[in-house]
Amino acid sequence: MSATILMLHGAFCGSWAFEPWRQFFGAHGYRCIAPDLRHHDRPPRATPHPDLGTTSIRDYADDMAELIAGLDEKPIVIGHSMGGLVAQKLAERGLVSAAVLLAPSPPWGVLTSSEYEAAAALGMMTAGTFWREPLQPLFQIAADQSLHRLPRPQQKEVFSRFVPESGQAVFEIMYWMMDWRRASFVDPSRVKCPMLVVAGSKDRINSAATVRRIAQRYRGRTDFHEFPHHGHWLIGEPEWEDLAEFCRSWLAVPAHGGMAHQTA
Repeated sequence: MSATILMLHGAFCGSWAFEPWRQFFGAHGYRCIAPDLRHHDRPPRATPHPDLGTTSIRDYADDMAELIAGLDEKPIVIGHSMGGLVAQKLAERGLVSAAVLLAPSPPWGVLTSSEYEAAAALGMMTAGTFWREPLQPLFQIAADQSLHRLPRPQQKEVFSRFVPESGQAVFEIMYWMMDWRRASFVDPSRVKCPMLVVAGSKDRINSAATVRRIAQRYRGRTDFHEFPHHGHWLIGEPEWEDLAEFCRSWLAVPAHGGMAHQTA
């Protein structure tokens, strides 16, 4: 029986972002599931769902917990960016057998570490009451912060598939200290599964230093690895296959739970 991998995309994206990874891990015998997070299944230029703006990180996690409840075993979860935060919340609930966090968004209480991260937070302050509204993706921000390791034509191609994001979810990640509900909080003592935490040295969204701090929260259960030539778009930058193979090799270690279930 092949192990199941649940792949969780990041903000402004959809299940399409993990298509190359689905093919890669599928070729190695894994059963791969890559769902759209709530309200992310609309065409890029369509009117956002009216409830998108107030959708919480908790909503995303609850939806994925419901999906997992319908599976016949605990899946491995691979989460990118905001999906990496949702993956942490699923691990906290004891719902996954192992977790791979790719440039994950930090949970409640983790301070950011770079000028880029600080500038992004300051910039959001000019957006009004953004935490109640859908946020539209902006090409220049995506190109400069998330997709900057891609050639310009590929930046445009990837961005053409971006969709609006929940202002509430972005608020819960970027301004956790003002979120009295602590929606992004993860109790590290409740995370028991092995975790691989991956950072890109050139990441301008979730810096390598911030990602390292996330890994340190789960001390004793995590392996941290920093890729020196990667930015934030770890799932599609040049040489993403090497990164995917690194993750596959990590999962194949018996202690991480992958070897026993692989069929190829």
